Amino acid sequence: MADSMMSKAATMEIPINSNGDSRTLGEDDGLEQARRWNLDEQDLQQVMVSGPNLNETSIVSGGYGGAAEGIIPTSSIKDIRNKSRGIPPSQSATSRIANQAQRYPGPSMHHSNSNPMMAEEATRGVAVEKLDTVKKWGINTYKCTKQMFSERFGRGSRTVDLELEAQIDLLRDTKSKYENILRLSGSLTTHFYNMVQTQQALGDIFADLSQKSPELQDEFGYNAETQKLLCKNGEALLGAINFFESSVNTLVTKTMEDTLMTIKMYENARLEFDAYRADLEELSTGPRDAGTMVRMEMAQAQYQQHRDKYERLRSDVSIKLKFLEENKVKVMHKQLLLFHNAISAYFAGNQQQLEQTLRQFNVKLKPPGSDKPSWLEEQ
Repeated sequence: MADSMMSKAATMEIPINSNGDSRTLGEDDGLEQARRWNLDEQDLQQVMVSGPNLNETSIVSGGYGGAAEGIIPTSSIKDIRNKSRGIPPSQSATSRIANQAQRYPGPSMHHSNSNPMMAEEATRGVAVEKLDTVKKWGINTYKCTKQMFSERFGRGSRTVDLELEAQIDLLRDTKSKYENILRLSGSLTTHFYNMVQTQQALGDIFADLSQKSPELQDEFGYNAETQKLLCKNGEALLGAINFFESSVNTLVTKTMEDTLMTIKMYENARLEFDAYRADLEELSTGPRDAGTMVRMEMAQAQYQQHRDKYERLRSDVSIKLKFLEENKVKVMHKQLLLFHNAISAYFAGNQQQLEQTLRQFNVKLKPPGSDKPSWLEEQ
């Protein structure tokens, strides 16, 4: 009976909460529960140390108002269950980010440091290239200026092609005279245009007076018809002169100017060639040490390069002068014949011959009543 009373007293000393658990769950009960889940000491330490996460749901083992150390995160419980099933524990957000960073590594410090170095090297290469270009240009300008002053003051020699120089001088003189023809023909066109406009106005007045003056109707009528005919022929002559002037202007400003540009390049190449030739001759007369021989080799290479350029441009000038002469003869033969026939037919009063001349050279006149401005208004 005493044994039954002692067992009853022991039973009454254990308080039970509403969930059937002890109100004070100590570490021994936690160890017992961990052993029930096959949890080792390391996992138990992780469970006991890790506090509740705000982003995770927690399960309280005690009743309402139980001890804080009885809180076990659900993620830890999942890890414990997975371990009991042979599944590795889940990783935290930090470990997952670390694994992703290892799996997909970004640009390393080596790459980030190498890109500025490569950009700096590229910039330095461009700067060095520009510096070399400026240096070569300065040396070439100095040599050419020195050669030009030497030729001007009679201390230096120059390469001369007598036949080619004579053709170049003739071309410059011809271009100057053709420009004078253009200037005079333009002045003739302006004055003749004013005369045609005056004849047209005079013919209109004669026609008006012929209607308003019965006693002088025939006389005013004859003069009105004459002025209108002269005005019509004058417009045809203006068309011929304009065509002549346009063709000559194309010959002077396009064909001749293109040839003169090639001649200018040829003259610059000739000056460079003589400058490097003089430099090579000066080195040839100096001492023959090792440094001088290296400089002579470089000067020889530059001399040969500028000589080839000079020879090529001289050939280009000769060919262009030949074609220019042929083109000039062909164009001027046609235009001079047009100018002569048109002027002769107009002042002879031969209207049929003037119209035939315009048709022969395909000169198109401005249709009467056109709203387009005249050639003089476009100037």
